[in-house]
Amino acid sequence: MNFHRTEVRHRAVARLRAGAKNADVAREFDIPLGTISYWRHMDRAKRGECPGAHDPKCPRCDGRELDSAAYSYLLALYLGDGHIIQYSAHRVPSLMITCDDAWPGLMNACETAMRKVFPDNSVCRVRKTGCHNVKVYSKHLWCMFPQHGEGKKHERSLVLEPWQQQIVDAHPWQFIRGLIHSDGCRITNWTTRRVGGERKRYEYPRYFFTNTSTDIIQLCTDTLDRVGVEWKPARQKSRKAENISVARKASVALMDQHIGPKY
Repeated sequence: MNFHRTEVRHRAVARLRAGAKNADVAREFDIPLGTISYWRHMDRAKRGECPGAHDPKCPRCDGRELDSAAYSYLLALYLGDGHIIQYSAHRVPSLMITCDDAWPGLMNACETAMRKVFPDNSVCRVRKTGCHNVKVYSKHLWCMFPQHGEGKKHERSLVLEPWQQQIVDAHPWQFIRGLIHSDGCRITNWTTRRVGGERKRYEYPRYFFTNTSTDIIQLCTDTLDRVGVEWKPARQKSRKAENISVARKASVALMDQHIGPKY
């Protein structure tokens, strides 16, 4: 991908403002026509010359009302299966949540949450092998997800801002639901017990949450504590990942009431 210096862009935009055609400027600067068209559109939008153009408001920057419950769920999905991409300094960044095709209900819930958190932005699904990336473009993604940074999530600090923690405290079950939907599951375990001298099979439901980030594990367990769910560390198949188990009957019933299995 070719990147063009700010000086070149300013010179090209100046020629466009002077009345030059897109194709002529593209040939003059040896820049793709699509890039010139994009620069012209962004320049006109910045000056308010595009009919109906508007800059979507941000809850953090402009005080727009935020659907806090939807944000709590989307934040958890982002921590598990999301990332923010900006291909160049002149492009609008995008938030992508990768959803497995095996869970269409989860994908629908993700898209619904995105539309509620970013009601003025376009949301789309991009098909990949075995999954879809649910995407939204916004200039305010850095404001809404300050945990974004270089490198892998488990290799950097992931601490919630005070305003984020207030939202999670107000909507803890939405946050837990997002964590389970991204990196958790509900399964049926079984064991055998001797009853009246005869060994019988005994089945019971259980929730697991697995992540390689100790910070995300801490966010999960702190929130489980807050809603009264008993948990314990489980045996790990991978030394790199930490595994949290919820198996006590009352706690599983509480999780079933608010979360349930993926679908």
